[in-house]
Amino acid sequence: IFSIVVFGSIVNECYVNKDSQHPELLCIFNENESACSYGIAVGVIAFFGCIFFFVLDLHFQQISSVKDRKRAVLLDLGFSGFLAFLWFVAFCFLANQWQRTTLTRGFAQGADAARAAITFSFFSIIIWVVLALRALQRYRLGTDMSLFATEQFGTEPSASYPGYPGGSGVESAETYQSPPFTETLEANPKGYQVPAY
Repeated sequence: IFSIVVFGSIVNECYVNKDSQHPELLCIFNENESACSYGIAVGVIAFFGCIFFFVLDLHFQQISSVKDRKRAVLLDLGFSGFLAFLWFVAFCFLANQWQRTTLTRGFAQGADAARAAITFSFFSIIIWVVLALRALQRYRLGTDMSLFATEQFGTEPSASYPGYPGGSGVESAETYQSPPFTETLEANPKGYQVPAY
C-alpha cells in the first residue's frame, strides 16, 4: 500500500507546470527528473515484489523440497533487505531534493503529494526492515534442528516411545514398554541387521 501511495502521488501530482509561461511538466523535486523517476521505479518494484511474495507465501506450505523452501526464504530475505536499502535511498534523495525546491505557485499545488511521497518512503523503510527480520527469523527456524521430532526419541534401538496422553488432557508418566501383541518376537530376526546410526 505504501508503494502505491509513493508512486501514485508522484505520477499524479508531482509533475506540474512551474508557471504559466512554461507549459512543460517538470518534476516538483527541484526540477530533477531523476528524483521522480527513482521514486516511481522503487514504488513499482516494491508493488510487484509484494504481489510475488504474497503468492509465494500462500503456496509456501505446498513446497515439499527443503532446498526449494530454503531458496524461497533466502530470496525473501535478500529482496526485503534490498528494498529496505532502496527505500532508504529514495527517502534521502526525495527529502534532499524537496529541501532544495523553490516553491512557486505552480509547484505549491503538488507540495502535499511530494510530502506524502517522502513520508511514505520513510514508512516503507521500516516496513521492509521488519519484513527482512521476519524472513531472517523464518530462515533461522528452518535451520533449527529442533523442528525435527526425532530428538524426543532415544537413539538406542530398544528405546521406548513416549506415552500418549489420557482422556483427561493430562499426559501420563507411563510409557509403552511391551509389544502390543502377546507373542514373543526374536531380538534379531533372520536376515535382518540392526542399522548403525
